[in-house]
Amino acid sequence: MTLKEKYLKEVKPELQKKRGYTSPMQVPKISKVVLNTGINSQKDKNVFTEALEFFKDITGQKPVTTKARLSVSNFKLRQGQPVGVTVTLRKRNMYNFLYKLINVGFPGIRDFQGFSKKAFDGSGNYNLGLTEQSIFTEVNMDKIKNTIGMNVTIVTTAQTDDEAYDLLKMLDFPFREN
Repeated sequence: MTLKEKYLKEVKPELQKKRGYTSPMQVPKISKVVLNTGINSQKDKNVFTEALEFFKDITGQKPVTTKARLSVSNFKLRQGQPVGVTVTLRKRNMYNFLYKLINVGFPGIRDFQGFSKKAFDGSGNYNLGLTEQSIFTEVNMDKIKNTIGMNVTIVTTAQTDDEAYDLLKMLDFPFREN
């Protein structure tokens, strides 16, 4: 069963009953997943191509290079210089990525205790940081020279953090039990 099927068949009816929503349209859902990373502008250009290939391999879609909006002389940064890579996943790619992350990626983290419940932003969105790319099975670690950390933002339609927590918990997202 895919993650989307699980959401539609199990999670959505259960959330509607638990929270007392009168309409199925009120039930929160995941609208998008945003992955991004910042790369030191002083490093060689191979780091950017490596990051682009890495994001393309794990997400199945072409990433976008983000560029500096302002020049900052203290950081030796010029306007228009590439500073990071980002990907926004929606629909099928989003569910496929979350399924791989929950069922393959997170169990591959050494000494993994679960994620904090405090990483919600107050509007029902969840942010988590990954320090290295070795948890993804698509990546050939022999070709990787630099470790690339990333920020993963899970954007939901939930109005509160409590609703978003229930949604992610029912989708088997591993939260730390205190």
